[in-house]
This record gives sequence, C-alpha cells and structure tokens, in this order.
Amino acid sequence: MPNGMTRREREITDINEITKILDTAKVLHLGLVDGDEPYVVPMNYGYVMENGKLTVYLHGARRGRKIDVIQANPKVFFEAECDIQPFEGDIACRYGITYSSIMGKGIATIVEDVEEKKKALSILMKTQTDKDFEFEDKMVAFVSVIRIDVSQYTAKYRPMPK
Repeated sequence: MPNGMTRREREITDINEITKILDTAKVLHLGLVDGDEPYVVPMNYGYVMENGKLTVYLHGARRGRKIDVIQANPKVFFEAECDIQPFEGDIACRYGITYSSIMGKGIATIVEDVEEKKKALSILMKTQTDKDFEFEDKMVAFVSVIRIDVSQYTAKYRPMPK
C-alpha cells in the first residue's frame, strides 16, 4: 500500500529508531470510528516488534464506549509522539515544534485468553516502566486487554531547524 507521507525526507525507516520512539512515547492516541463519528482515546500501551511486525497492547475497563466501538468496528488507527520541543522563528511561518512520531493502522481484538492477557499486561508494564511484572489470573479478570495487529505503520521526525 502506498505511503501517503508528504515530507519523505523526514521519514524514519531504521527499526532501531522506530523502537526508540515506541520506548519513549508513553501515550498512544487510539483512533476509532463510532458509527459515523471519529473517537480518539489517549492510552498507555505496550508493544512487541518482531521481524518488523508490530503488535500493540492496550488495557482498560472491561466495559465502556471503547470496547463497544471495537466490537462493532475493529479497524483502528493510532499515533504516538515524543521529543516535543517548540521553537521560534523570525517570522510566524518559521515557528514550529520538533517531534518524533509513529502512526499506524490495524485490527483490534479484545483478548479473552488469560495467559495472553497476562503476557500482554507484562509487555505493557515493561514498555511503560522498564520493569518486569507478573500478573495472577484474578488480577487480569478485572481488566480488558486489546491487541492491535498492526498492518501498516510509518514513523517521522522533525528536527530543530539550523
């Protein structure tokens, strides 16, 4: 599928740089479509990158709008950013902000398998805290876990102007 990125010179293709963004950005903005309306939710996340294939894990309440929307339409879009720093210019059009970001789309699945939920929550906590956690069956019963099987993603940066 063609990449719609306008500023190709800012594209990040190095997998190490992409995982650096995923390790640094702590909040992912999850885009859903609720009927005919967009719905975006900021969420903590965890991820696994294996052979260039990205899988994202989210968690939240067992019930609510997000779960209802995913069950009705599992197609999702996400975005996360880091390294945000505003800069000034000598004229209005030269003001801006530096950033590194990743965007992607995929299919969301509500994870029901207890072992997969425990693994996903451990991955999420490792991404968020860089610490290892284990979860008991009764702990995972109180949360929903969402897995996004990412079909396409792009990463981009905007450096500080010289």
